Amino acid sequence: MKKLFAAFVFAALPALTFAAGGHDVHLDKVDIDLTDKAAMQDGARTFANYCMGCHSAKFQRYERVGKDLGIPEDLMLKNLVLTGAKIGDHMKIGMQPQDAKVWFGAAPPDLTLVARVRGTDWLYSYLRSFYEDPARPWGVNNKVFPNVGMPNVLVNLQGRQVIGCKQVQVVEGGKKQFDPLTGAPITHEACDQLTVVPKTGKLTEAEFDEKIQNLVTFLAYSANPVKLESQRIGTFVLLYLAFFFVFAYLLKREYWKDVH
Repeated sequence: MKKLFAAFVFAALPALTFAAGGHDVHLDKVDIDLTDKAAMQDGARTFANYCMGCHSAKFQRYERVGKDLGIPEDLMLKNLVLTGAKIGDHMKIGMQPQDAKVWFGAAPPDLTLVARVRGTDWLYSYLRSFYEDPARPWGVNNKVFPNVGMPNVLVNLQGRQVIGCKQVQVVEGGKKQFDPLTGAPITHEACDQLTVVPKTGKLTEAEFDEKIQNLVTFLAYSANPVKLESQRIGTFVLLYLAFFFVFAYLLKREYWKDVH
């Protein structure tokens, strides 16, 4: 019984972790297509260039990523392996945990399974929700994860983002509200709105959102590289069971037809 309870707790850990890290904040939906290799290639490039300074993906191998995403070995070594590692090595980083704890207060987590623990909508919203906050050690805060101890490494792509007040349209029951007499939008002042300072980033808002979507797609692949194959095999298994059930039922009926 104790072993069964322990197994249940272990299985529930990802969900509990997600709940513990969650807040009453709106999460933007993101469409993830694990068949889009171009998107995952771009996401892998972003991960290697912007995330792997602090975060590892130690349960993945460079060789496996290159094979799954259709990246030739020479291009993989040139553009994604930036630590002098070999193609067959795990995607580890050179930063030592004890040093990271001194610099950041805690060692940055490995991100191999982060999409399974946090969810893709959470990641997509989180990576787009950094804003300037001089009171924080790194000068930034995050709307989705308040008081996060991480710098905004994507600021040069997105631009400087600030939080403030502005008029937004009232939404009730998922529908935007309009004045019944004039037809004008009904608005209210919201003071938790994020705004990017114009001309402070390399990418437009749409380009940055696509960049983050590609990064999250790569992290979703990394969290479960065999998902598509598992779904394909599962489909054949269900079809086999459905086909087998017909003959099993006919055999059962034949055996029991004389039993009253």
